[in-house]
Amino acid sequence: MRFVFKTDYDQDIRILKHSGYWWSYGVLLAVLVAAPFLLGSYLQSQLVFVFIYAIVGVALMILTGFTGQASLGHAAFLAIGAYTAGFLHQLGVPFIVYFPVAAILTGLVGALVGFPALRLQGIYLVIATIAFAFIVEEILARWESVTHGNEGMRVRTLDLVGIPVPRDSPGFYFLCLLVLVGVILLALNLLRSPTGRAFVAIRDSETAGKSMGIDLAAYKVKSFAISAAITGMAGVLFAHKMTFISPEMFTLLLSIEFIMVIIIGGAFGVHGAILGAIFMVMVDPFLTALKDDVPVLAASIASSFGMAQEAATQLQDRFAKIGSAAGLKGAIYGLIIMMFILFEPYGLYGRWLKVKLFFQLFPLYKRATFKRQKTYVKSERNR
Repeated sequence: MRFVFKTDYDQDIRILKHSGYWWSYGVLLAVLVAAPFLLGSYLQSQLVFVFIYAIVGVALMILTGFTGQASLGHAAFLAIGAYTAGFLHQLGVPFIVYFPVAAILTGLVGALVGFPALRLQGIYLVIATIAFAFIVEEILARWESVTHGNEGMRVRTLDLVGIPVPRDSPGFYFLCLLVLVGVILLALNLLRSPTGRAFVAIRDSETAGKSMGIDLAAYKVKSFAISAAITGMAGVLFAHKMTFISPEMFTLLLSIEFIMVIIIGGAFGVHGAILGAIFMVMVDPFLTALKDDVPVLAASIASSFGMAQEAATQLQDRFAKIGSAAGLKGAIYGLIIMMFILFEPYGLYGRWLKVKLFFQLFPLYKRATFKRQKTYVKSERNR
């Protein structure tokens, strides 16, 4: 157990609180750097998707976790970044140009979407972002001269300063890792800046923030713009990873998956966005393996207990039929979200903090340590 005695304000806003963090994150980074040389192509590809989902998770964490603004339209921001990259790449624009251009364009669109947030809150803001996502999806389908409509657009291999970087190469893996690390550092520095503290003040209490002189309109629009710009970066990487994009890929379901990232991982920290991305990307192959292996395992266990071979085969067929049932994956996702909302609203990172604090304070740990104080003044009760 290690306590840090802080003597000045700089220590309080330091990104890494003590040398132990340098060692732990350094080892993690070294493992990630060595991963493409130790893992197969499939797991390397899954890690790339983890990085892309984590970038979007950090973007949503800035908007929802920091500022308290809900959004179900981030698939549209991802689409804008992806189509900008695909279109400009076809025109021969280099990556070092269209990557920031996609981020800036998506950020400007995000700022425009942020203006309804000045008058809308809660479910009404969610409906507005859903409407925006539908509008973008319709534009992508209709603007055939740029997006090729429902036929989709082929995205050529990424070219980095004259060097081709295939989507399954270690180079593309390291590029996605580099962008993720940069986005994480950006988010951490944003949180400890006056802008980040204004975001948190708006999330906790708009009335209190306004009384302290915070321009609610400017900071809400700024939060939408920053979140959208980061999602646009992820869209560029997503387009090159998929090598083909179409409007059907950027639906409301994808926005819900991004929301699940911060719900499951935890919306109050960068760690939660990364843990949620790992869960969301890895749960699909896990369920697929479970669907393929559980029927065989059930049949073998039944045979070992003396069940006839024909009965064991029938049991295997029943389990296989259940595993391939339509809508099972969505039902499992919905159940997982309900379990987290009911029993662990702080997500995977919140659970990890509780476990770590339990061992640090044992036997003095109190279960009410993480409960938020719910006392408001009269002006706050009707928010």
